Amino acid sequence: MPRFAANLTMLFTELPFLDRFAAASEAGFEAVEFLFPYAFGKDELKSALATSNLSLILHNLPAGDWEKGERGIACDPARVSEFREGVATAIDYATALGCPKINCLAGIVAPEHADIARVTLIENLKFAASALDKAGLILVLEPVNTRDIPGFFVNRSAQALAIIDDVGAPNLLLQYDIYHSQVMEGDLARSIETHFARIGHLQLADNPGRHEPGTGEINYAYLFRRIDELGYAGWIGCEYKPATTTAAGLGWIDTYRKEHGA
Repeated sequence: MPRFAANLTMLFTELPFLDRFAAASEAGFEAVEFLFPYAFGKDELKSALATSNLSLILHNLPAGDWEKGERGIACDPARVSEFREGVATAIDYATALGCPKINCLAGIVAPEHADIARVTLIENLKFAASALDKAGLILVLEPVNTRDIPGFFVNRSAQALAIIDDVGAPNLLLQYDIYHSQVMEGDLARSIETHFARIGHLQLADNPGRHEPGTGEINYAYLFRRIDELGYAGWIGCEYKPATTTAAGLGWIDTYRKEHGA
């Protein structure tokens, strides 16, 4: 049965970040993920996880200046040194917090720079995958839709997998966000089936609106059943914007748990 992790960047946002851990635990979550840990000390994050009896299952590599609209630096040839420093920082946090997987956001690229961006991304991923492998960690690469983030370089599963092939690292897998994939590709069940062996992490949100399951067009009851049949043993990150409040938007997971006796 799929297991759901709360994305603390998106959920419980009415609370200060460090208070969201307890709220997630009280809501029945056993694991969390979030975009970045770097604004907080490792000890305070570790304490928040332990106090709430939660596991951290994923965070991102440093991705540039988020407040200024940057969405990753992995494909920027002028920032290779910064990227590699960020890899070391991410490993330091992941190791301290017991986080097994780190996600790479490629970044935004103008079409005329696509060729050099791809070469840079591959070399950076080779570096990151090697460093993470030595630390016993998994690296994932996430396609992101270009409606929400225009110009995002890695935006389709096939493109991401071609890059992963060129990197050739066994600990580099695909992060499959169901919402982003619905916007860019559709045909979700077949896509998940086709790429299943190479998916290192799943995330969800409904479309349109990026709200909780049940608010849009995606048949999540069917997808959850199919994902379960395929034998997915990992977590599914709930990376959505609640349509109203976080608490009000958790009815879908309560219904799912009841239906499966969880």
